[in-house]
Amino acid sequence: MSIGEVLAQLRVDFPDVTISKLRFLEAEGLVEPQRTAAGYRKYSWDDVSRLQFVLAAQRDQYLPLRVIREQLAERDAGASSGRQRPALVAVGPGGEVPGRAVPEQPVESSELRLGRVDLVARSGIAESTLVELERLGVVVSDPPGWYDGDALIIARAVAGLAAYGLEPRHLRGYRTAADREVGLFAQLVAPLARQSDPAAKARAAETVRELAALSQQLHAALVRVGLRSTLGR
Repeated sequence: MSIGEVLAQLRVDFPDVTISKLRFLEAEGLVEPQRTAAGYRKYSWDDVSRLQFVLAAQRDQYLPLRVIREQLAERDAGASSGRQRPALVAVGPGGEVPGRAVPEQPVESSELRLGRVDLVARSGIAESTLVELERLGVVVSDPPGWYDGDALIIARAVAGLAAYGLEPRHLRGYRTAADREVGLFAQLVAPLARQSDPAAKARAAETVRELAALSQQLHAALVRVGLRSTLGR
């Protein structure tokens, strides 16, 4: 299969996957598609199975690539014992699967652009709440008057918290804690981000994703532990 055909297969279960993501996983040695004489990638069903394994481990378990690589090595060592191959289906020349809707091309959160009215409408927050969030630095418009996908995620989370009685003023601590993490993680990612090599920049972006996922896991676990006494557990 071509990389476009593989992308169509994977997007059924992983709608956010992109071609650049597949190239990155190849650069990291997690999958090794064959090449034609002209240099085009050709993937086997085994390659697709490996990609499904990697993407599921990242999405469902937030595993870093180092751990996934180790698990793949163990998986390969016992490859002959019961590995299941994905069901074969026909794939069209453009990567589409007949009879199956093709997911929309995902838009990176930094690429989405929403006006103020759209942000309020899609998030469910009040205009006055948005004003307060901007004053606290929780939501930032960039460029002025336009908001990206992360601003929408933040606004929706605020709307959800508001349903439980939390007000924007309660969120100042979130902003402070996030700024501390940004400073810490930036030191880890900066050496890669400064390189001109596209592969290095891809690794920097993947590192940020992994750090953010691990941070979310840590935060959620600490909150659960802290509330055990309140729940009487």
